[in-house]
Amino acid sequence: MVKGSRMKITEAIALEHATLLRVFDQVERVLPGLDSSGEVGRMATILEGLLGTHAELETNLAFVALDHALQHKRRLATLHQDHQEMDDRLRQVHQAASCSEAQRLLRAAMRASRAHFRDEERNLFPVLERALGPVALTVLGEAFKAGPKAKSKGTQAAALALQPGAAPVHQTGTTRPEPATRSPRRTNRSAG
Repeated sequence: MVKGSRMKITEAIALEHATLLRVFDQVERVLPGLDSSGEVGRMATILEGLLGTHAELETNLAFVALDHALQHKRRLATLHQDHQEMDDRLRQVHQAASCSEAQRLLRAAMRASRAHFRDEERNLFPVLERALGPVALTVLGEAFKAGPKAKSKGTQAAALALQPGAAPVHQTGTTRPEPATRSPRRTNRSAG
């Protein structure tokens, strides 16, 4: 993306997925050289933090935007369950009795996360694109890029954008007042 360009929520999540996949690749590269379950656990802690922030943003921005549509409730419940299972897998790494078991559990957690990302991109993104308009997708994308501290502003702006007859949402996430419908009064002053 060009700096300053606006991004839809689906593009922002896909970009973050790509970044997380590169982090997983680096973890897998160093994993064989780790000598204790504690070292592997520290890697799991790092991934927990990264994935936790990612999941929080997804949940508070993308998922909440779909929550209004009853036909998506089952899909959203599955995604929430997937996030919980990914968290549980990473927590299991800390309970491993040996380094090799911790490595196996961490690899399994990353494999499950990769599958989850693919599933979101194949199945959730098209639903988001159909259910939300371009304005809401962009407002949510900008809030996602801004991070967890901006989630309420993005969610509020998206809620406004989702309402029928809502005023257009602009770059600041605020609505511009509709132009006045009355024409300005003309006065006929003659010099005299």
